[in-house]
Amino acid sequence: MPTYEDALKLFHEWTQSENLRRHGYAVEAAMAHYARHFGEDETLWRMTGLLHDLDYERHPTPEEHPYVGVRVLRELGYPEEMLEAILGHADYTGTPRRTLLARALFAVDELAGFITAVAYVRPTRLEGLTVKSVRKKLKDKAFAAGVSREDIYRGAEELGLPLEEHIAHVIAGMQAEAERLGLTAPRT
Repeated sequence: MPTYEDALKLFHEWTQSENLRRHGYAVEAAMAHYARHFGEDETLWRMTGLLHDLDYERHPTPEEHPYVGVRVLRELGYPEEMLEAILGHADYTGTPRRTLLARALFAVDELAGFITAVAYVRPTRLEGLTVKSVRKKLKDKAFAAGVSREDIYRGAEELGLPLEEHIAHVIAGMQAEAERLGLTAPRT
């Protein structure tokens, strides 16, 4: 199986946009947190989060994403469990989320993006971010309007966690890697 370093190099080759890189890092951080929480393989879960949108910058259409990325990853020897999870994170592929890895990736993807948006409008970014603040922003349909609230709610449900607990886990995972995400409070 390719190593994490291989995955990171591949991610950087395919993803030039700083925003897309940060999204990959955010999903990776949350997935690593969940791997530890559930007692799963942290490296596999990290790589799945990091690479889930591998092809999105070059192939953003539903006809190509995530199919192109999965084909590339398969050729490079990444495990089928990862590839199935990546296919399953996009509902339109029709790929069932049969594994905990697949359910976690789906649950984390939209929420990590939403939490990033919430952090950007706070002076302290991720520092001190609460579940209550995220819930309040979720109710504001105009805020981060492109983020699917339905996917966030369904993701928590598929993981079998109350929404508040799921939000707390994703915040914790992202806070642990806030510097890498560019979401630390500015220092004066």
